[in-house]
Amino acid sequence: MKGFEFGMEARQMLYPAVVRTLEQYDPGRVRALIATTKQIAGELRPLLGNRLRETPTTVQIGADDILEIAMERGGVHEPPLVPYEASAALSMLLLRDHGMLMVHFVGVPPGTADLLIKFVPPETLERFGGARKYADAVNTSLTTLGELLREPESIRDLLLGKQ
Repeated sequence: MKGFEFGMEARQMLYPAVVRTLEQYDPGRVRALIATTKQIAGELRPLLGNRLRETPTTVQIGADDILEIAMERGGVHEPPLVPYEASAALSMLLLRDHGMLMVHFVGVPPGTADLLIKFVPPETLERFGGARKYADAVNTSLTTLGELLREPESIRDLLLGKQ
């Protein structure tokens, strides 16, 4: 498990992909990916204030903050779920309503319950409609999550489908 945590879990079938990735490495591309992430942060910050966290390469919304924001927007006073579930529900809303595939849904969880935004390709952000539209999608989905929190069963249906 430690090897997996450190990214050392490399099966032989993955070696060609690793080689191709390294051959295509371009520091300019990395800078462009970080720049789009910063554009998104610039649009999200006025909407979320100090609840938005930034690192040199990522933008993050903490799971605790996701739940708090949603509860505030939904007028819910007692949390009907835990922060990890709120983050998963937000990610699902972004996928369902806006076609945004977040780290939580690409096969390997990010190791955190926080919503993680990083390395958004400039061409993808442009096709989406720009950083403002991206930020609006996150903001709208937080409000939708708040509405769903009023009926906790709706979260189960969102994440697991109608039972």
